[in-house]
Amino acid sequence: MSEPDFKYFPRLRNQLFHIVFGTDTRAGKLFDIILLWAIVLSVLSVMLESVKEISETYDTVFFISEWFFTILFTVEYILRLSITAKPKKYAFSFFGIIDLLATLPTYITLFVAGGSYLIVIRSIRLLRIFRILKLGRYLREASVLSNALAASRYKIFIFLGAVFTLAMIMGTLMYMIEGGESGFTSIPRSIYWAIVTITTVGYGDIAPQTVLGQSFASMLMLMGYAIIAVPTGIVTSEIAQAEKDKKKEESSGRGVCVACGKKGHDDDAIFCKNCSAKL
Repeated sequence: MSEPDFKYFPRLRNQLFHIVFGTDTRAGKLFDIILLWAIVLSVLSVMLESVKEISETYDTVFFISEWFFTILFTVEYILRLSITAKPKKYAFSFFGIIDLLATLPTYITLFVAGGSYLIVIRSIRLLRIFRILKLGRYLREASVLSNALAASRYKIFIFLGAVFTLAMIMGTLMYMIEGGESGFTSIPRSIYWAIVTITTVGYGDIAPQTVLGQSFASMLMLMGYAIIAVPTGIVTSEIAQAEKDKKKEESSGRGVCVACGKKGHDDDAIFCKNCSAKL
């Protein structure tokens, strides 16, 4: 983020800007590390508060800690808004929205009971660790996975449609075979059983009792193992292709502009589509 030009208290606000938004200084790293620990402790506090035995014993401690962290994050959010040159841009950015949501749950409890458990939203703020620890290069690898998922989305949708159709057919058949005596009280409930069986989850809350029903169930269980392998193969194939394209792009001198570093040019391109320099 570029250094802003402040009109009021420029020196102080610039210093705070580098501490709050930057990680290149010792103070900035310390600020972010303290912030991460505060996020972890606040989320942990909410999780422990949900345990009845612990919450009854340390009810006052949880109440104080909840408001302490809420006030801390509120002050931090207001500070970020006041020291950035474009408050509106920050407020509507991804981290800006998450920072705001991190402060709201406790205030919601003043009007709605149980709203404090929404504090777990603060855990999303831990994504800042990528910026603090300079892990941005891993986001590039994550883009390979996201591109692979995007490329295989149509195949996966068709696959899910086929699986759901199979679940409806098998669920209807089991409803006809077993009936309400075995727990298959309706076709939707039978379809639920078929989905649970196909995915090999097997909750065991519904089970066929007749020989024919058990035979169908056995066949469906075996089919489930084969069905699970299908989306894995689709995504794996797309990941391999995306990785291949990435390596090809990086190794191709024509694909990367030496002037501005822009990538993704066609093999027959002569000039950079970003800076017009000759490739």
